[in-house]
Amino acid sequence: MPQIITAKAPMWELCWRDELKAAISDPKVLLEALGLPLQNREHDLAARRLFALRVPRPFLALMEKGNAQDPLLRQVMTDQAEFTDAQGFSTDPLGEQDAAVPGLLHKYQSRVLFILKGGCAVNCRYCFRRHFPYQDNPGNKASWQQALDYIASRPEIEEVILSGGDPLMAKDDELAWLIERLNGIKHLKLLRIHSRLPVVIPSRIDQSFLDTLAQSALPVTLVLHINHGNEIGEDLVKACAALRAANVTLLNQSVLLAGINDAAEVLVALSHRLFAAGILPYYLHVLDKVQGAAHFLVDDERARAIMRQLNARLSGYLVPRLAREEAGKPGKTLMDLKL
Repeated sequence: MPQIITAKAPMWELCWRDELKAAISDPKVLLEALGLPLQNREHDLAARRLFALRVPRPFLALMEKGNAQDPLLRQVMTDQAEFTDAQGFSTDPLGEQDAAVPGLLHKYQSRVLFILKGGCAVNCRYCFRRHFPYQDNPGNKASWQQALDYIASRPEIEEVILSGGDPLMAKDDELAWLIERLNGIKHLKLLRIHSRLPVVIPSRIDQSFLDTLAQSALPVTLVLHINHGNEIGEDLVKACAALRAANVTLLNQSVLLAGINDAAEVLVALSHRLFAAGILPYYLHVLDKVQGAAHFLVDDERARAIMRQLNARLSGYLVPRLAREEAGKPGKTLMDLKL
């Protein structure tokens, strides 16, 4: 039987779709909103043609005005360093562009990655799928049915992971359609959703969404993507409370990013703020080597040194696992800290 969800979502001033429409797409507008000068930024601004800029205004509201080094701003602001053709970086660092069927990646034996939608509410400049051919994954019910047929035909698949883009860009009626069909696949045991949308537009967690989750006969885990404690505002905390009341397990994965969170004190603060919001740290990923993001790279030696500090300063349940994804491997590679 579907789980009974009695949680009530917070009352939001704006619908999440209105917030999405109001997102900033011009880097000049973003800088001006933060009171930052435009002089000598021509090459930075030009990087938008490599990968579009998209920043929702609730995320903008968490940034510090006048601070060009704000850790949230640096994740989304176009940068001339994106033009660098870095050795060892590629447009498909995880070898994902050969799908089992359109929109479905079967990289790991017991679980599949279901690319539900190609778009995101925010475009992070380090995104490992910034070059992904979303045009070959149409994100409609016809393509989803092909993926569902594939899942149904393979009893070794126990977990479906909704990904993207961002899967919560799908409308609730689309999610309800999909959940109903997943419920009918008897060998499935788990449903996982990976999303950054509640972080950048917390109003995505509305009553309609909670009611949609209520249809799931599978336990639901929502993995958020938060890199810095400043991303956890009051509205996200309220949204997480509603999700937890709805029996949704909340986890977080981060990416280790140079100049943004590559310091033990930043990650310690992040873990504490996550836990206070009811979210458990899950993974800390080293950067996937996607072309255009080399300036975010933290080398393995420094990553291990930071993790050793986290192990010394945090309770074990607050320490994320340092990991990387490698093309062709049957699972994530946990990195040896060489203690």
